[in-house]
Amino acid sequence: MKNFNQLKDLLASIEGDADKFFNNGNAAAGTRVRKGLQEIKTLAQDIRNEITAAKNDAKK
Repeated sequence: MKNFNQLKDLLASIEGDADKFFNNGNAAAGTRVRKGLQEIKTLAQDIRNEITAAKNDAKK
């Protein structure tokens, strides 16, 4: 659950930069959004792996 909460926090943290990029055309904010999205992707994969492991352990 720790990683899931971290994922929510990360998504909230890039919201301001996404607004700056899409509404104001701030290129540097776009770069920060892309970096944040890459971190989200990695964290989401970690969460998926945790869930799969927990499901497999429950079957045993």
